[in-house]
Amino acid sequence: MADIKEKANNAFRFDGNWQDFAKIAFPNLLLTIVTLGIYRFWATTRERQYLWSHTSFVDERLEWTGEGRELFFGFLIVAIILGIPFVILQFIASGMIFRGMQDYVLVMGIILFLASWYLSGVARFRAMRYRLSRTRWRGIRGGSDNPGFVYGWSYFWRWLVGILPVGLLIPWTMTSLWNERWREMSFGPYQVESDAEPAPIYKRFLLFYVPLLLLIPMGIAFQSADLEGGAGAVVAISAIVLVLFIYFGMPLLSVAFYAKFFREAVHTMRWGDVEFSFRARTSDWIVLYLVDFLLISATFGLAYIFIPYRHWKFYVEHMHAEGEIDLDAMTQSQTATARHGEGLLDAFDMGAI
Repeated sequence: MADIKEKANNAFRFDGNWQDFAKIAFPNLLLTIVTLGIYRFWATTRERQYLWSHTSFVDERLEWTGEGRELFFGFLIVAIILGIPFVILQFIASGMIFRGMQDYVLVMGIILFLASWYLSGVARFRAMRYRLSRTRWRGIRGGSDNPGFVYGWSYFWRWLVGILPVGLLIPWTMTSLWNERWREMSFGPYQVESDAEPAPIYKRFLLFYVPLLLLIPMGIAFQSADLEGGAGAVVAISAIVLVLFIYFGMPLLSVAFYAKFFREAVHTMRWGDVEFSFRARTSDWIVLYLVDFLLISATFGLAYIFIPYRHWKFYVEHMHAEGEIDLDAMTQSQTATARHGEGLLDAFDMGAI
């Protein structure tokens, strides 16, 4: 038995460095430019091979077995399936506008938007399924037999329900989708379990409604019809505070909320007898994004190639695990292996590590 409790502080380890990663990132950038973007699929594969190989879980390194051609053909297939109908619909819409059928074009646009919404959910699910199927630990892989089409509908209606009541159910949407996605995944012989609840993150989420409180004194001042006196000052001050909150407070609050959400969501995950936790606080996330911004600004965007390295390292260093793994019981996953890469995710520009 391998006892992770005795290794709770180093169950996950990352021993890469940015200098070695740079030897991969810079050639990837040049080749991507020379090939007009086509090489980026192989660039992603090379980066993942480096990051996975320098990441250890219980003293065993991970391995990325995906190939660049899988990502390329996956994207090519999706581009053909979605691209050709889109071009045809563009011509049809132009003809309809010329004939004065703008209402029909509007309906067509709404249908396309809703279809894209559904497909973006499918894309997220299938990307996770693919990544787990190409990740090896002690020769064992993960995956899912679920193709993700049902999850796409869940993604569609849960976000619709979450947003419609002034966004009040968004925490429920995020946690329920997190649970549904992860519960369909497995690694080796064990199914992943997740029981994230919205209650722990609601208090922080409600801070997003602070601007509504600022609108109250502004409304009272307008009703008083005395904008040249004290009421005018109230409106001006409230407006300034509101603008500052939107441009500075909201981004910080978004980071704080996501930090809480991610921490609580990971804390409820289990794999066999192993329980996970994520230790990064809001301040850690702020530092991560602030340094990202400063590096990219100082290098006129060149440092963007190091973002995958920085974020992967951040996640690994703050991920912890406790429990026991019976190595004798670790058998290969029997889930189906996805044939193609993350083309749908790339098509919607939602790529990640």
